[in-house]
Amino acid sequence: MIPAEAGRPSLADTAGAEARRATAKPNLAVVGATGAVGRVLLGILSERADVWGEIRLLASPRSAGRKLTVRGAQTEVLALTEDAFDGIDVAVFDVPPEVAGQWAPVAVSKGVVVVDNSGAFRSDPDVPMVVPEVNGCAARIRPRGIIANPDCTTLAMIVVLGALHAEYGLTELIVSSYQAASADGRAGTETLRAQLAAVTGTDLGSAPGDVRRAVADTLGPFPAPLALNVVPWAGELAEDGWSSGELRLREESRRILGLPELPVTATCVRVPVLTGHSLTLHARFENEVTVAGAHEILAAAPGVVLCDDPAEGEYPTPSDVVGTDPTWVGRVRRSLDDPRALKLFVCGDNLRKGAALNAAQIAESVAAELRG
Repeated sequence: MIPAEAGRPSLADTAGAEARRATAKPNLAVVGATGAVGRVLLGILSERADVWGEIRLLASPRSAGRKLTVRGAQTEVLALTEDAFDGIDVAVFDVPPEVAGQWAPVAVSKGVVVVDNSGAFRSDPDVPMVVPEVNGCAARIRPRGIIANPDCTTLAMIVVLGALHAEYGLTELIVSSYQAASADGRAGTETLRAQLAAVTGTDLGSAPGDVRRAVADTLGPFPAPLALNVVPWAGELAEDGWSSGELRLREESRRILGLPELPVTATCVRVPVLTGHSLTLHARFENEVTVAGAHEILAAAPGVVLCDDPAEGEYPTPSDVVGTDPTWVGRVRRSLDDPRALKLFVCGDNLRKGAALNAAQIAESVAAELRG
């Protein structure tokens, strides 16, 4: 049962948490540890600097008792309950929005700072949305005790845009995304693998509707076949024919960059890639831009790798960047018709920087703050 005052830590909880923070490393809970992003997060926590005391793994009761490896040790998964947050300082939530909406306030009531990777709190003005390389200071102002992790598509591009905006002043953004199946979690990747198995070694794709008929029983979370195909849709239907994924990309870009009136137009497309989002960007700025200047900025930007030599066939692709942490950028060109606009192609692993890594970075910043 959720306590009536969920979301309001008691004086005892607050005092106890402050005492722990003064004497030891903070304790971390990973909520949804058995999911696709949760498992990636455990690997990331094992690779990065050890800033945590206990790392407690939480999931639904049906997953309780399983053991997962974190920091080289087998750790038992515990059921998600109110008591599971006792002694925890920071919790990263990698669960569906309805679960986060129910349990994040419970964690906060225990004195826990929540980093939420769902969409449950992204539109809440009292919940900061943070990308450490762009607006890291925003993590310190959290009236509800919750910090929102942006959507994976936004995260695939926003570090690049943040670096360019800081120098040139972004005034308009037109973006098309090419999103991997894993954006829909395990169901997405399993669906794509099943569809690929069904079409491999056949002559499907040469007649209208033949692929759709062949995979009709394995559409999974997608509204149309993904194998041998692209699907110009991500999310739910919104007003005037826009998808929720497209509107989310618009609103999150504005919020993270601190540009509430920025004109943003997005088209989201699912592509037959397992993991790794790609985007084409048309970015217009206040000042005239050059390719050389953009290269210099991007080469020095934290969390960005510049890979841009088309003459040698060097530009990022999702199959080359999967499993890596940075945002990769290439095909940097100045617009043929506008000296203040750049065209770029970016790629990033949507399960790492697009979800787990960004959440880990936020949590680490909170840990450093709590320890003073």
